[in-house]
Amino acid sequence: MSLRSYLRDRGLPVAIVLIGLATGGAQLLYWWLAPAPKVSEFVGPPRSGYTLTNFQLWSYDVDGLPSFEMVAPHLERRENDESLYINTPDFTLPSNEAGVPPWLGKSLYAWVDKSGTLLKLQGPVYMHRAAFAQTDAAEMHTSDVTAWPKENRMVTDAPAHMKQGARTLNGVGMRANLNTNHLELFDEVTGSFPPRPKKSQAAPRPAGPGTAHPAAGTGQAG
Repeated sequence: MSLRSYLRDRGLPVAIVLIGLATGGAQLLYWWLAPAPKVSEFVGPPRSGYTLTNFQLWSYDVDGLPSFEMVAPHLERRENDESLYINTPDFTLPSNEAGVPPWLGKSLYAWVDKSGTLLKLQGPVYMHRAAFAQTDAAEMHTSDVTAWPKENRMVTDAPAHMKQGARTLNGVGMRANLNTNHLELFDEVTGSFPPRPKKSQAAPRPAGPGTAHPAAGTGQAG
């Protein structure tokens, strides 16, 4: 059988094979002639979407009430998840209750998620609240706090020291709800609760008309 007859009888399979060989050759030629991919020269964390210096930040809940306020010298917003990285912030957690002062605090670093519902206070954390009505001033020393500011809740696994008036509490691991003033310490708990000062006794009632008064001294009336 001649080559021409063979190709004529098997034209379709031969055409498929030739097309495959041509495609493979073209791909090899492209790999050979194409320039090498550019290597990224950037080393480090993801680039910031933007940075701010000496800024003030407000966050509000779904009802339009303030959930937290923050002032700091430096902020960076990440492009990948739109979270905020903040240095040495001063923050405020408002009570949103008439007559109840806010909690004021400081931390070494802070991280805020895109929605503003999750706040991480990193490094040493100090918080304090002024006295009001019959409630003494309070302060808290701890570190590495995870907070949900729109719910006024916070938790930490680190040691925590609280003081309110003359009363103190210490423990390792803490969970707190600032709206309900509910506090839990998980381990190694110690505390000091001195008695409250007694209320002063009622002043003596003034004598009415005609009421006899005892004479001073021991002499007899003349």
